[in-house]
Amino acid sequence: MSDRKTRMLEDKYLRDSARALLEADIQHLKTDFAQKSIGTRIIDRAKEGAIDLYEEAIDVAEDNKGALAALVAAIVVWFARNPILSIFGFGPEAEEGDEEGDGWDLRDEPAEHFGR
Repeated sequence: MSDRKTRMLEDKYLRDSARALLEADIQHLKTDFAQKSIGTRIIDRAKEGAIDLYEEAIDVAEDNKGALAALVAAIVVWFARNPILSIFGFGPEAEEGDEEGDGWDLRDEPAEHFGR
């Protein structure tokens, strides 16, 4: 056999084996999609991602307990800022004009402003 003919037969066998692998992969995908819908797969993938993210957050939190405590303290102070400021004489409750109101009372508005 000539060198060209041998090479052509090797290439043909390679092509046939690659085609058989591709057809097997396609058949595997068809079987796999028949068992689970695409929507179910998306939900499963999202759950896996959320679980991975949660585990990573737990690891980071365990490694940085001081930073996490500072973050929680900052959030608590942020939500309690008005009462804290009023203790020191600052903030909205300590202002003189706040008790009288700022002049905006919807009961005093004429009816034409409300489309009546």
